[in-house]
Amino acid sequence: MRSISSSRSQVRIVAPVIVIAVLALTITHIVRADAPMTAAAYAADPAAMVDAYRHVEAASVSDAIEQLLHEKRYMSHRMRSIFPAKFAGPALTVTLVKEENHDPNSLTGMLKAIDSGGPGSVFVMTVQDGADIAGMGGLMGTAMLARNFSGAVIDGGVRDLPQLKKIGFPVYALGPVPSTSVGHYRFAGMNVPVVCDGVPVAPGDIIVADQDGVVVVPRAHAADVLVLAQKLDYSEHSMYPYIEKFHSIEEAVKQFGRL
Repeated sequence: MRSISSSRSQVRIVAPVIVIAVLALTITHIVRADAPMTAAAYAADPAAMVDAYRHVEAASVSDAIEQLLHEKRYMSHRMRSIFPAKFAGPALTVTLVKEENHDPNSLTGMLKAIDSGGPGSVFVMTVQDGADIAGMGGLMGTAMLARNFSGAVIDGGVRDLPQLKKIGFPVYALGPVPSTSVGHYRFAGMNVPVVCDGVPVAPGDIIVADQDGVVVVPRAHAADVLVLAQKLDYSEHSMYPYIEKFHSIEEAVKQFGRL
């Protein structure tokens, strides 16, 4: 009887120990899974880096660039989304130049650029003096969506908003306009350095866009910028409940060093 009682006691002791050990392993796994990656790890895993950029705020990315590179890499208030959107991805650049023409192939290169784009790409196009010229519309947006582009940023106008909104394809542009580029513009290059709304964009640079606007991250510094942007995001999000609890933004800034 003592042997049976002793065995039962051991079982009662061992069972909770096993449960605690399993919980500890689970928590450790969760913490490790959620732990932020280092800049070196992001640099070695570009796909993870781009995905992480989809979860940080454009404002934090802009601040991180200013702190690390001492540069302003954000587009102006003129660059607006056709509907609230958030996306990030490597830039596929295209440029159009003004040229009156009757050439049916004058814009073929632009279409080939879309058809060559990979999933997650952001179509970045400059339209020379194009504020009142629709650089893209519903057909191009539908093609980009079909190829799983993340979005488009057009230094020019955009049209066919009902179709773009219907399919949910996000576009930043200088504004809606019903005009066409056909017969007035010529394709001048793909995956070449461009200046979009005053900001230099190189092929492969990371474009980060949300309701605050559009930021361009130089690819060579993307990993370091991301890590700092994540820290800035964390600080700011931690400040909201602190301010609500203590009713003081001044104390929150002192505590977290973020504004």
